Amino acid sequence: MKIGIVGNYGNDNNGDESILLGIITQLERVFGVSRKDITVFSNNTGQTSEQYGVQSYPLYYKRKNLYQTFYTTYKSNKKYVSQFDLLIIGGGGILMDFYRREAHLYSTYALMAKHAKVPYIVYGCGAGPLDTITGRLKIRLMCIHAFNISVRDPESKQLLEDIGVKKEIKVIGDPAFNLYNPKSSYTEEPREVAVSCVPMYNANYWPYGDVDKYERYVKGMAQNLDQLIENENVNVTFFATKYPQDVYVTKDIQKKMKNKERTKIIDKNLKPLQLIEIVSKYDAVIGTRLHSLIIATCSATPVIAISYHPKVTNFMKLTNTENRCHSIEDIQNDEMVLSRTFRKVKTNWKEGIEDTKNVATQVYKAANSGKELMMKAVKDK
Repeated sequence: MKIGIVGNYGNDNNGDESILLGIITQLERVFGVSRKDITVFSNNTGQTSEQYGVQSYPLYYKRKNLYQTFYTTYKSNKKYVSQFDLLIIGGGGILMDFYRREAHLYSTYALMAKHAKVPYIVYGCGAGPLDTITGRLKIRLMCIHAFNISVRDPESKQLLEDIGVKKEIKVIGDPAFNLYNPKSSYTEEPREVAVSCVPMYNANYWPYGDVDKYERYVKGMAQNLDQLIENENVNVTFFATKYPQDVYVTKDIQKKMKNKERTKIIDKNLKPLQLIEIVSKYDAVIGTRLHSLIIATCSATPVIAISYHPKVTNFMKLTNTENRCHSIEDIQNDEMVLSRTFRKVKTNWKEGIEDTKNVATQVYKAANSGKELMMKAVKDK
């Protein structure tokens, strides 16, 4: 059996890499497939092959314009897709048109599979934004011809239905939850806090840089973390899921803190299993990156979210923890907001731990249910 996977992989984003590892792990469990029979279309083929032991080919072949790029990609990669028993499009937030590329690119792979009569599934994806007519059309056509469709949250399901997808859409959560590995012990009181920060509005990373907005964001984070340290007597450790970009912003935040001696930065490119191992050593995680929250939940570590994107809010709603989710504006306007939320977590610490364990179990079961979608697509073929 040969299976292909296409998504936003090979970008040194270990949130996306945790999705990929979750899918590969699930394929091994479900089909007993060897990794040499799995092909991943990646932004960095050498890195992906070395890290996972899979076959890997370029995700796309850049040319003068988008249309030439996608035509060349179709011509070059269809021969690989035609050999598969199943193509998995997912996971991650790839059903969007924010960067112009995604909707066109992933629908190109759907077209390859359709023309090669290879079943494909849209698997555990996030949807949105879909603001262009072309983007909505491409995603809708991709879904029409998919063998089945699954998404990571109800909001993504609703958006796909809103753009005209009539086929049944399953909500299975994020494929990274297949890395479920809950820790076995907890402290009597939370003292050690791990923090992830996304470099919002930084011109070296964000689609549209804004120095003033970046400075307000960094200042708000620094003030909130200072108050957290002073009022709740905790230590803060910064970690990155997108390396090294996340480290740059944490260094900027640390510089503005009064209590920087109570902080440290893990300046390493932590792979998914390393992230789970490290995060599980902390009492709680304060995360902006979606997959910092997902990885913490895999290890059954309580989380507080700072929502820079609707997908973060959607995740906290999915796990019934939206009362621990704050916007970037909250952080900028109220230097006590993290401290107050952490106090509530600490006050109900034992109850919160049990809730976190239950959430971790539930989201793992939901992600694991995706195996039925994989099996049905292959069985019917």
